Amino acid sequence: MTVRFTHLDAPVGPLLLTADADGALTSLSVPGQKGGRTVQDGWRHDPGPFRAAADQLAAYFAGELTQFRLPLRASGTEFRQRVWAALDEVPYGATATYGEIAARIGAPCAAVRAVGGAIGANPLLILRPCHRVIGANGAMTGYAGGLDRKTRLLTLEGALP
Repeated sequence: MTVRFTHLDAPVGPLLLTADADGALTSLSVPGQKGGRTVQDGWRHDPGPFRAAADQLAAYFAGELTQFRLPLRASGTEFRQRVWAALDEVPYGATATYGEIAARIGAPCAAVRAVGGAIGANPLLILRPCHRVIGANGAMTGYAGGLDRKTRLLTLEGALP
């Protein structure tokens, strides 16, 4: 399977986007991201499949877009897929706690750590808004792209002053 990729410049730094053969986005990574992707041998640079993503990301960073409408295809366990789907339900300008995400997927309170692990494994930063998940006490906890980026994204969305 050929992985297609492109790089985009953004206010939070350079973005690496990958897509599958059908053009569905499979990852959005930033430099230094924990578990983020890096270009591999055999990948094909092809900006074509990413035009809609580039336009929507530019509109998002300009404060003109609050919801992405892009084909996403991230592979993960059934549990991770449920957690990621719950992330998609956290609206622009709002936040949710790890416990609230656990409750949304019907997981027990004891599953908060597993929920955090699934959120941390989200391969589609920004597009699937894991940056909107905060600690129960309102703290800016964990973000694979770095807490500075998380704070910048939440500030852009108006969730932080």
